[in-house]
Amino acid sequence: MDLQDLDYDEWQGFTYEVAKQRWPVLYETWKERPHLMRFPGGESLQDLVARTADVVREVLARHPDDSDQLLLVAHDSVNRAMLLQLLDQPLSAYWRLAQSPCGINEIVIDKQKRISIRCINDTAHLEGLAAQQ
Repeated sequence: MDLQDLDYDEWQGFTYEVAKQRWPVLYETWKERPHLMRFPGGESLQDLVARTADVVREVLARHPDDSDQLLLVAHDSVNRAMLLQLLDQPLSAYWRLAQSPCGINEIVIDKQKRISIRCINDTAHLEGLAAQQ
C-alpha cells in the first residue's frame, strides 16, 4: 500500500497540460520547486518520502540477510523518493532522476546497512519491443 503513487488528488487523471492550464502557479511550483509542492487535497513529496522510508525500513527488518534478493515495484514518483533518500539528496533534486516506465533501479544494502546503487533507470530490457508489435 505504501508504494502507491503520489496522491495527486485534484490533479488525478489530468495530463500535465491540463494541470498547467488549471493551476498555472502550482504547476510551475511542481516543475521548478517540487519540494515546496503539496497537491490540492493530496500529498507533498515529504509525505511520500515518509511513506517510502517506512517501506524500506520494514523490508530491511523482514530480510536482514544480505543474500536475500527482493523486488519492489512502484511508480516513478515513489522510485524517485526512494532513490533521493538512499542517495542522501534533497527533494529539490526530484526531477534530476529519470524514471521511465518499466525502468529498473538496482540497489544493494548490505548487513551493515551500506548502500550501493548499481544502476538507475535501466531500460535495456525494453529495446526492440516496439519493433516486435
